[in-house]
Amino acid sequence: MKKAISRGGSPTLGALVAASLVSILAADALPAQDLAGFEKNLTEHRLDNGLTFLIYERPVAPIVSFYTYVDVGSAQEVAGITGLAHMFEHMAFKGTTKIGTEDYESEKAAIAEIDRAYAAYDRERRAQGADPQRIAELEQAWKDAREKAKEYLVNNEFSEIIDRAGGVGLNASTNSDKTDYFYSLPANKVELWAYLESERFLDPVLREFYTERDVVMEERRLRTESQPIGRMIEQMLAAAFVAHPYGYPTVGYMSDLQSFSRKDALAFYEKHYAPGNMTIAIVGAVKAGELIPMLTKYFGRLPAGEKPPPLRTVEPEQIAERLLRIPDSSQPVYAEGYLRPAVTDPDDAVYDAIADVLSNGRTSRLYRSLVRDKKIAAQTGAFNGFPGSKYQNLVLAFAFPTPGHTAEDVQAAIHAEVERLKAELISDEELAMIKTRAKAGLVRSLASNTGIARQLAAYKVLFGDWRELFYSVDRIEKVTKEDIRRVSREVFRPVNRTAAMIVNQEEG
Repeated sequence: MKKAISRGGSPTLGALVAASLVSILAADALPAQDLAGFEKNLTEHRLDNGLTFLIYERPVAPIVSFYTYVDVGSAQEVAGITGLAHMFEHMAFKGTTKIGTEDYESEKAAIAEIDRAYAAYDRERRAQGADPQRIAELEQAWKDAREKAKEYLVNNEFSEIIDRAGGVGLNASTNSDKTDYFYSLPANKVELWAYLESERFLDPVLREFYTERDVVMEERRLRTESQPIGRMIEQMLAAAFVAHPYGYPTVGYMSDLQSFSRKDALAFYEKHYAPGNMTIAIVGAVKAGELIPMLTKYFGRLPAGEKPPPLRTVEPEQIAERLLRIPDSSQPVYAEGYLRPAVTDPDDAVYDAIADVLSNGRTSRLYRSLVRDKKIAAQTGAFNGFPGSKYQNLVLAFAFPTPGHTAEDVQAAIHAEVERLKAELISDEELAMIKTRAKAGLVRSLASNTGIARQLAAYKVLFGDWRELFYSVDRIEKVTKEDIRRVSREVFRPVNRTAAMIVNQEEG
């Protein structure tokens, strides 16, 4: 949610003029996007079952955007089921007892047979001294059952209904902190959305589960196992978080993907998809007074359930630097992370300011030092909230060395810039630009229906009040140069650092 990454080029008079224009435009645009304007047009409504709606009336076009935020991500997983939050995200598009099937009663029996066959196969393959021939027979029976169930499928019916209604942007995502579902429809199709969105959480059918599990395994192969940086990041997270589930990869470990079952996914859904664990933002050409009865009609059908308890595990204080050197024939890269408090910490705005001064734009410290002046990096940056922000997380810095330079070269240069923040106060000009960019960033984040919906829901869940979106800029405005030096000294300690580098095999 809060990331700043520097990009190429060098500062010019044109860049400085552009920065001034950003400041002017931000000052002009902000009143239309201020807290008072939102409070006037936003209605917060909570159903009896606990589901919260944020309805923002924005009749600039006959379009409505919908954003469902479920307060569950890979941080809610435990050993053995890693990747299941992401897996259920895939399942939420597979339809219901009414959508996606030719004959649900027959399909239901076919799915039950898949479950039975998989349980037998899984049990046998884990047994000590199992017979390979018996394992192969049971695996084939399971595959045959999956093939039989295909007779009843109507492929992609959920998505096609939305497409035919003029829907755009249909998608979903999962990360460490959340799972979200979003798309937009013409304003005269709001009731269709209310029916479809409530149905898929009221009455999901996890059809094609094992076929989709294969898809997720392929995602892991492509994005992690066959990507040097993906492998490095997975190892770095595991080293940085020795207790907290932020150390788990969102996509899951391959052994878990090969093992968890449809019943595991149903249990995960029943625990985490209670209405009280969901927040839905609706933004566009709607009127809250007309919409609320419709929302009650459809979403009120979801049975109330207790919000899952908060995580118990807190990452222990780090007492030793951790460094991973990964030999690989790929381009060298270096990344280092420092454990910092959750986004709700009183100093969160200071951490954002630190990331901004280090890496936001061509005048940032990392860019000027590593890319422009020393020419030892092709790209560099820093950001907060890695891999999530709800719990203790990392402020991360990274760099890609240029040919002829090593990961150790950029490591030393990043450390030099970090030590500058600890030793010296930043300039008045740097502090002013941090605050200007924060205001401009708020304006940009509220430029579209989907952007508004995303921000409102996220701040409501993380802080308990969507208004914190606007207060966050106020807190940046109060950050001082002394705050930045103080927090830098607290966080940028070698014993609080986890670093990882890819080094060429011949160098290693």
